[in-house]
Amino acid sequence: MPERSLKPGCLGHSLRWIRRGCIIMLAFVVSSGCLVASIRFINPPRTPLMIIRALGSRTIDYRWKPLDQIAPGLQQAVMAAEDQRFIDHDGFDWNEIQNALEENESRKKPRGASTISMQVARNLFLWPGGGWFRKGLEAYFTVLLETCCSKYRIMEIYLNVAEWGPGIFGAEAAADFHFHKPAARLTIRESAALAAVLPSPNKWSPSKPGPYLQKRIETIVSMMDRFKPIPPSEKVRQPHRSTR
Repeated sequence: MPERSLKPGCLGHSLRWIRRGCIIMLAFVVSSGCLVASIRFINPPRTPLMIIRALGSRTIDYRWKPLDQIAPGLQQAVMAAEDQRFIDHDGFDWNEIQNALEENESRKKPRGASTISMQVARNLFLWPGGGWFRKGLEAYFTVLLETCCSKYRIMEIYLNVAEWGPGIFGAEAAADFHFHKPAARLTIRESAALAAVLPSPNKWSPSKPGPYLQKRIETIVSMMDRFKPIPPSEKVRQPHRSTR
C-alpha cells in the first residue's frame, strides 16, 4: 500500500494556522502583562462585576480611597476572614488548597481556597462564574498581579473593589451605606462585620447580623490581633516568603 504524503497545500495551511495561533497567544501575553502592570499606578475605573450590576439596572456606588484612608482594622479583619497567609504566600495558599481538596471529598458543597490575590485577579479581569478555563485565567492573572504589585497595592485594590451590598463597592461606600461614616472611622467590630459578609454580601448585612453572622463576627474579632496592617513603606513590591 503506497504511503500517503502530506500535500504541500495542506502543510502550508496548517503552518499558517499555527503561526496565527502563536501571534494571538503572544498578543494576549503582552497585552495582559501591560494591563496588569498599569494597575500598579492606575486605579481601576470599573470592574466587570460593576458593569454587570449596572446593566442589571442597579445603581453603583464606588468611591476609591487610598489604603491609608481606610481604617487599618479592616485590613486585619479581611486577612483573618479571607486569607490568613496573605503576607507570606506568592498568590496561592497551597496549604489551604490541599485542605480544601481533602475536605471536598466528603462535602456536598465544595469550599474554595481563594486568596485575596486570587480574588483581586478575578474581580479586576474576569467575569463571574466557574469552569476550568476561567480558573486557569484566574491563576495566570494572579501570577502577573503578584509579580507586578506589592502586597500593599493588592490590599488597596481589594478593599476598594470588593462588593459589600447591592451595588455597593469598596470600603468607603460600604462604610457609608452600612454604618453612615467614612471608612477611616470604622471600628474593630464594624471592620469584622464587613469582612464577615464578604462570602455573600448581597445576602448578609453587616449592620443587621443574624445569629450565624454574629458568631462569625465574634470569631473574626478574636483573631484580628494576629494580623498587622501593611505599612505604607511596603507600597513598593518586596520579596515575600512563600509557604509552599
